[in-house]
Amino acid sequence: MIPNIDSKIGISVYSTKFDGIGGKIRVEPEDFKVTELLSDKATKSINDKDGYAVYKLKKKKIDTNHALSGIFRKTGVRLKSLGLKDASAITEQFVCSGHKGKPVDDFSSDKYSLEKIGFVKKQLSKKDMVGNHFTLKISECQNRLESFTEHDKILNFYGYQRFGSQRPVTHLIGKAILHRDFDKVIDLILSFTSSYDSKENTEIREKLSDKNNYKQYFDQVPVQMDIERIVLKEMIEHGESIRAIRAIPVSLRRFYIQAYQSFIFNQSLSSAFQDGENLFEAESGDVCFDNHSIIGKYVKGMDQNLALPFVGYSYYKKTRFDFQISKILRQEEITPKDFFIKEMQEVSSEGGFRQAAIHCTDYSAHGNVVDFSLSRGSFATILLREIMKPTDPILAGF
Repeated sequence: MIPNIDSKIGISVYSTKFDGIGGKIRVEPEDFKVTELLSDKATKSINDKDGYAVYKLKKKKIDTNHALSGIFRKTGVRLKSLGLKDASAITEQFVCSGHKGKPVDDFSSDKYSLEKIGFVKKQLSKKDMVGNHFTLKISECQNRLESFTEHDKILNFYGYQRFGSQRPVTHLIGKAILHRDFDKVIDLILSFTSSYDSKENTEIREKLSDKNNYKQYFDQVPVQMDIERIVLKEMIEHGESIRAIRAIPVSLRRFYIQAYQSFIFNQSLSSAFQDGENLFEAESGDVCFDNHSIIGKYVKGMDQNLALPFVGYSYYKKTRFDFQISKILRQEEITPKDFFIKEMQEVSSEGGFRQAAIHCTDYSAHGNVVDFSLSRGSFATILLREIMKPTDPILAGF
């Protein structure tokens, strides 16, 4: 039985036959440990002489953006991360200085620490981070973790975080933007409710479902609802939906579109699997990634990983998955051309490709702790979903 929240984010299958051990994750921050993995080339490029300073950022109970903001406030130095790590974990990641000036001294606070590990001649980028290693504890589970052996047969779905986790709305906002229904975008941002949200948040969102309440309840919107406050302020002052949406940082507006693309990808993967397509081995005519993440056509004998289209305005139809993808687009009343947004060109997306299956290495399990490495862009929660088969992923800590 697929949980309701899985269906809402486009996941309608399990790819393993394992019964599931149940349980909970993230009971304590120490239960979810993530360490970033650099490419061999990037690791060898770190020296102890000069260039752009590279640091190891260790953190707990704070996300990457807030940790870097805190470092900037204390030191005046802007550091760039290679990937984002959320707050509900203990994480180690690499951050790099944007200039060749004097490096920051090592320091620590109650939530994070910064340690200089060397210098690089060329700034590190996202491409230098090849994956993450996870050490995860599953609490309150059945004692059968070691009998799970199907870690090489897991579909590369986008995880719950991509869609807002407890409030899965980001993809719905993206779809409304693509439909050019800007009033609906505002309504979703302000008043979309979830059964997992707090009573206070739900009450304020219900009041904001009526435009006439915007001004009256603005001061009651909590500060952590920063996007809602930005949108409300614009709507109160100008009343123009598209202007209010444009006030949202462009990175987040692009994320809304990407979340909807992720929803279509999850649906495509589910549908292809249900239709009996082989998603774990590439075939003649397939588009694949090689072991350097370079995309190309399938070549027999080469070490390649099958890829599925990630739909955008440059959608590539000539794959064996076009039947499923085109059917989904018709159901969603969306065309690839819709991803070019004349009214907001800065959030247009041409699409691309994404690996069909999770590439999991260094897998081991002992007691109720599991260790594994995943390539960049894959979600540990999707592997855990197959191991645990939770009846309610959000209550289980996902």
